[in-house]
Amino acid sequence: MTNKENSKVSLSQIIILTAATVLFLAVLYFLPENIGWSERATISIMVYGLILWAFAPVPIGLTSMIVLVLLILLRPVEIETALSGFASPAVFLIIGGMMMAIGVNHTPLIKRMTYSLLATMGSSAKGIYIGVGLINQIQAFFIPATAVRASLMVPVLDSIIKETNVGKNSNFNKLLYIGTAFGISISGVAVLTAAIGNILTIELLRLYVGVSISYLQWFIYTAPIWILLVVSVLYIIWKVYPPEEEDSFETLQEEMKKKNVAIGKIAADEIKCIVILIITILIWLTESWHGYHPTFGALFAVVMMALPGIGFVEWRKLIDINFGIVLLIGATLSFGYSLIESGAIDLLEVLISPPVIVEIFSNPWLAIPITVLVSHLYHLGVTNVSTAVITLLPVLISLSAQSGLDPVVMSVLSAVTLLLGFILVVETMPNVVAHSTGRVVQQDFLLPGILSTIASVFIITLVAYTYWQWIGFWP
Repeated sequence: MTNKENSKVSLSQIIILTAATVLFLAVLYFLPENIGWSERATISIMVYGLILWAFAPVPIGLTSMIVLVLLILLRPVEIETALSGFASPAVFLIIGGMMMAIGVNHTPLIKRMTYSLLATMGSSAKGIYIGVGLINQIQAFFIPATAVRASLMVPVLDSIIKETNVGKNSNFNKLLYIGTAFGISISGVAVLTAAIGNILTIELLRLYVGVSISYLQWFIYTAPIWILLVVSVLYIIWKVYPPEEEDSFETLQEEMKKKNVAIGKIAADEIKCIVILIITILIWLTESWHGYHPTFGALFAVVMMALPGIGFVEWRKLIDINFGIVLLIGATLSFGYSLIESGAIDLLEVLISPPVIVEIFSNPWLAIPITVLVSHLYHLGVTNVSTAVITLLPVLISLSAQSGLDPVVMSVLSAVTLLLGFILVVETMPNVVAHSTGRVVQQDFLLPGILSTIASVFIITLVAYTYWQWIGFWP
């Protein structure tokens, strides 16, 4: 990057920070006088954090720290409330998930699975595309973070591109990278632990409604959406970027076979990893029987992976996690608690719930598609999924309660939609990772992204109208 480019980036950062600060002060000092200090301070911090998280002039971890500092400095709530989010099991579930991903990546398990699948299906462009799509979905069950799953796939895609010798502007290149970005986002829909947005949704429902959804329940509710999205979105991308040639890919297939052989026979560490992952998934699936939060399964897996004699990876390697994500989750949850404690959430409910909106939401046949559309549009503006969830769901929960709808249904509906950022690169981490390779640009996302977004609106609405009624999720 040149000095000129650096100066442009710095200037944009300064402009956004300045604008956010001015708006923060304006909200803090110019709200009506009848609004108390606790409410006005909390709302002003919310506005500030929302802008910084959305436009990212500074790293998200730093924004999270700024929010915490302001909550402590302005004292809208007690310090115990301002930091209470870090006591949430969701924080430790994220920590455990990231550590699990490091442990899995310490073994050749993912590479073995990838090479085996591509060695079997890699004789054609369609076979490779389907194989990569399957890998993206399978990973979601035992690697919780979407960014980690996307990062693990980049070397695989690079190897495929290298062996097939296609150019950056080829449809096959775009097919693989866009397909992987979208596929990994979709893979988080049905697996509770596979996306931060899901975990935050569960915590918000527990916080605001007092309802908990288990790993198995989440899967039952969302599995049809997941399956239909995988099929339809990957089909859309295939139609938008059909490979130029349908010639065989024997060279690539042979290379995958060689790499698979080169890994060697399955080692003891891989067997240990597989056993630990199976036990962890079983713990998650049987939550409704034993009552342990999913955090227990993730932390159990980490302990087993690092325990001498049983595990297969050194502890010091497992703790090399992205602390910025931990700060983000803790800060957003702390802020959720602060909204309630300060009374700001009650004030916001009055402002955003005029009678006409409540009346519209009282009809579920209108509320469902409106919620899906609003969630998509909101995500375009608030590109960070965690921020979108933490700020939109309390509003939907309030509207649902006032309109007589089940807030759990509307929250799950919105949470699933917010995972599906297809149009802009910045909407999801898989998009960012794919874009960072330099193999695809923003323009490449637009057409498949718009079509996939339209398809997702129809699919989510259809499943809510039909399947959710059949299983009694909403009357």
